[in-house]
Amino acid sequence: MEKMPKVALPFVVAIIVGLVVITKSVVTIDSGHAGVLYTLSNGVDPESEPLGEGINFVAPWNSVIDYEIRQQEIPEKMSVLSSNGLDITLDASVLYQPDVKNLSRLHKEKGQNYLSRVLQPAIRSAARSVVGRYTPEQLYSSKRDAIQEEIFSETKKIVEPQYIQLNNILIRDVTLPPTIKDAIERKLKQEQESLEYEFRLVTADKEAQKQIIEAQGKAEANRILSASLTDKILQDKGIEATMKLAESPNSKVIVIGSGDSGLPIILGDQ
Repeated sequence: MEKMPKVALPFVVAIIVGLVVITKSVVTIDSGHAGVLYTLSNGVDPESEPLGEGINFVAPWNSVIDYEIRQQEIPEKMSVLSSNGLDITLDASVLYQPDVKNLSRLHKEKGQNYLSRVLQPAIRSAARSVVGRYTPEQLYSSKRDAIQEEIFSETKKIVEPQYIQLNNILIRDVTLPPTIKDAIERKLKQEQESLEYEFRLVTADKEAQKQIIEAQGKAEANRILSASLTDKILQDKGIEATMKLAESPNSKVIVIGSGDSGLPIILGDQ
């Protein structure tokens, strides 16, 4: 009995060591995440595939660096200069995610701080370059979509070779100096009023042209009708009208001689 504890002790130690090894060897990756394997002998192999979500087994002396690989968003507020040197503030949202296929390269070359080391400087550089081509008025009104697309395109060229997938850049707001903003709004209002006045003039001119054409048409019709109404046609028309009037059940007619036109004179009893 006294020898049993001494015999069992190595087994107990082996079980404890085994549990520790198993615990250290099992790495669980959450959904939307991936892991970069760091080995004690070689560090990170840039050619290695990232570890996928779920349970992964690694040697207990190695470690795994966790990365979120879902699309992520960061707000970015940038102060830039317009083409005429005015200070403009852009409020943007940046949608991005790491390039999963090159996650090991990203970690080895840029590290987990790739956002501040690569993405944010690239966005600010592209924004300064693009905004510097435009006036405050263009930034405030007509060119916002074009500016957004240009910033996205230029930033993408910088970050994609560095293993970052840029999905979109959305310009939420453009802030101008108050005096410049007021002047632009007054100008836009005046332009709108001018366009509205020009529209009314064009509409009135079209209506006048329409009335002239209608009047000319009526005059031409009357001219043609007058030219076609001979004395004989007028006399026939008068006879037709006289006959219809004489046939009316509500009228009693008396024919007394004839008028100057040769048509009978109709007298009614009412």
